Amino acid sequence: MSQLSNFTKGFLRENPVFVLLLGMCPTLGTTTSAINGMGMGLATTFVLAMSNVVISLIAGLIPAKVRIPSFIVVIAAFVTVIDLAMAGFLPALHSQLGLFIPLIVVNCIVLGRAEAFASKNGVLPSLIDGLGMGLGFTFALTLLGATRELLGSGAIFGFKFISGDGILVFVLAPGAFFALGFLILIMNKLAKKQS
Repeated sequence: MSQLSNFTKGFLRENPVFVLLLGMCPTLGTTTSAINGMGMGLATTFVLAMSNVVISLIAGLIPAKVRIPSFIVVIAAFVTVIDLAMAGFLPALHSQLGLFIPLIVVNCIVLGRAEAFASKNGVLPSLIDGLGMGLGFTFALTLLGATRELLGSGAIFGFKFISGDGILVFVLAPGAFFALGFLILIMNKLAKKQS
């Protein structure tokens, strides 16, 4: 598989949110705005890419019986790095995302890519895979956050485009399900047109 194909599969064919329906907890919980979705997605991308690189380097050294716990330790180390960095440099975003940042450790996208791809491939393909899947996740969370923010408050990234209050349900928890459902429907229609 070519490196470009490895990179783009996270956006299109295997998008973690719109196709595989993975990582639904942070997807629904952090996308009240585009900036929150983007922040969560980029944090996850960093963890995905870095943990994929390290796991591809050490996979041959880890006994089969402790493979998954070892992967979790590597992932947890990078989650700690991003958690502390966000707390220090982006405190407002860090407080908005709250508990969802430490929960990246148990995000099935990260552990799934470590097990399915990084442990079986070299460093460069694992890095590209992590970046592709992570940026696909970021794209999905940012799009969902922007949709909810636009419909709920008439703004995107805090810039007001529509006067008035918007549709309140979209900034509340049920709005995440409605918006995600419609975005999945649109993505499926686009995928069918391309095939």
